[in-house]
Amino acid sequence: MVNSQDKAEPYELPLSGQLKMMTGAFWASPVRNPVLALTAALLCVIFATTYATYRLNEWNGPFYDALARRDMPEFLHQLVVFGVLASLLTLLNVIQQWLNQIAAMRMREGLARDLADVWLTPGRALKLAGAGAIADNPDQRLHEDTRILAENTTSLSIGLVNSTILLASFIGVLWSISTDFGLQIGGRTIVIPGYMLWATILYALFGSVMSNVVGSRLARLNAQRYAREADLRATLVRANENMKPITLARGEESELFRVHAAIDGVLGMLRKLAWALTNLTWVSAGFGWLALVAPIIIASPMYFSGNLSFGGLMMAVGAFNQVNQALRWYVANFSVIADWRATLGRVSSFRNALVSMDTPAMEGSVLTYRKSDGEDVLSVTDLAVFGEPDRGGDGHGIRVAEGAFTIRPGERVLINGNPGTDRHLLFQALSGIWPWGKGEIRLPAADRMIMMPQEGYLPTASLREVMTYPATGPAGMRDGIPDMTDAALAQALEKVGLHRLVDKLDEVERWDRLLDKDEEVALQIANAVLRKPDWLIMDDVLEGLEPETQALLLDVLAGLTGSTLLYIGRSDAFSDRFSPKVFHLAPLLAVDTKNEASDNG
Repeated sequence: MVNSQDKAEPYELPLSGQLKMMTGAFWASPVRNPVLALTAALLCVIFATTYATYRLNEWNGPFYDALARRDMPEFLHQLVVFGVLASLLTLLNVIQQWLNQIAAMRMREGLARDLADVWLTPGRALKLAGAGAIADNPDQRLHEDTRILAENTTSLSIGLVNSTILLASFIGVLWSISTDFGLQIGGRTIVIPGYMLWATILYALFGSVMSNVVGSRLARLNAQRYAREADLRATLVRANENMKPITLARGEESELFRVHAAIDGVLGMLRKLAWALTNLTWVSAGFGWLALVAPIIIASPMYFSGNLSFGGLMMAVGAFNQVNQALRWYVANFSVIADWRATLGRVSSFRNALVSMDTPAMEGSVLTYRKSDGEDVLSVTDLAVFGEPDRGGDGHGIRVAEGAFTIRPGERVLINGNPGTDRHLLFQALSGIWPWGKGEIRLPAADRMIMMPQEGYLPTASLREVMTYPATGPAGMRDGIPDMTDAALAQALEKVGLHRLVDKLDEVERWDRLLDKDEEVALQIANAVLRKPDWLIMDDVLEGLEPETQALLLDVLAGLTGSTLLYIGRSDAFSDRFSPKVFHLAPLLAVDTKNEASDNG
């Protein structure tokens, strides 16, 4: 399997850059204020919890001293105190858990919406497709990575704040318990102020260092695991989407091999993660079990020397556990931090790549685009479109044989090409999604054009939304688009021969699965009939259709009297029906690209 993580390096940022980018995105997000309000509420709950925990630790002293004295009345009184403190802590824990979950939900909302907005900014997603492995499986980054990043960010942030407040609260307890303690060594008394505090810090520090050494590979392994998981899901989805042609080709065995290879990739990473987590468990579990007796061992010299009562010993143990828990936050959460680092890197690098598409580092020449000034025309001058960004050094590409052409409103135009000429390059260049080449393109306003690709897109939506896509959608009608009545929709369907769909306007289906090729193109033409564009530019959409379907759809196109029709492709039916102006495309010769490189040099 391809290591997607390694390929994504050009868009990766250092940790400081990742945090800066995602913090800026959060600050500009509409969820900022709700999250800040939840954060303030969480801080109040954490402070209240810490105070109650502090009082519970103080309760250890009189409670265990009452046990040591066999003082039943005091023992019962302390049980009542414990009941009040425990009830309060339970309530605070429940409130904190609810606030934690809501904060994580809001964080995920902000992350997912921001990433979706950045991804579906016009033109970006398609440009990203040519940027290498960073474009692989955006669904994984938008769905699973944002979920894990939001949940881990919330959990780790709350845990860190809670540990910091606990640490500040209980440091004084450990210091006061052992402020004047002295060790008897060789007949000499060595006074170590704050002996319990320093011992606790050293214990936690040693555990943190060990965890960092043992678990240093976890962040990288988690990132690679998520890349493999995304590869597996993409393989399964692709097989499911194409099950009909796979079955007809008897290709199940071949696809099974690919699926097993993707599963092997996931399992290989899980094995590496299992070993890494097992090694980390030696440290985390070992220090966890040792923590049961470590505070008693550390405090035992004071207890046996008579400087501590039994209740005082229990208070020292409780304070040690709280301080140790705070200091060991890094150890206890090391695997979660590694997971967080992995998803932070994947999400931030994906976002960085998308934003970078606005100012790409172009290789070779790029086309000059201009808007039509005055007269509304489409024209090209000295146009050559390269098949590769680096000027197509092998000569792959296309040029306009006539050198230039101008199309005026209302004209019918056919742009043909010799066999072997990649006519789709011209369509992509006119669309602005393939900018590599030389020459100038002058275009009408984008909102007055419909670009109709050979393979159209039919969203999973109601038929009425599909018929007017993207003029309408789940959010409703866009500004400047006339209302589409049921009568208008039905009339458009009947014009293109889709009578059987008239009663299905409000049905939501996978239309790309229910309709055949002829019906999909007919639905695209119906879309144009409803939207009435000033310019309709088609990328060989009639190729492969039944002659009867071609004739019907050409009659419908002829009814678009106010639209300019530009057909890119070899279509005798279009030529016979409209007698259009004809221009020609020719292959871009290698000598052309070499001359261009020489001119630029």
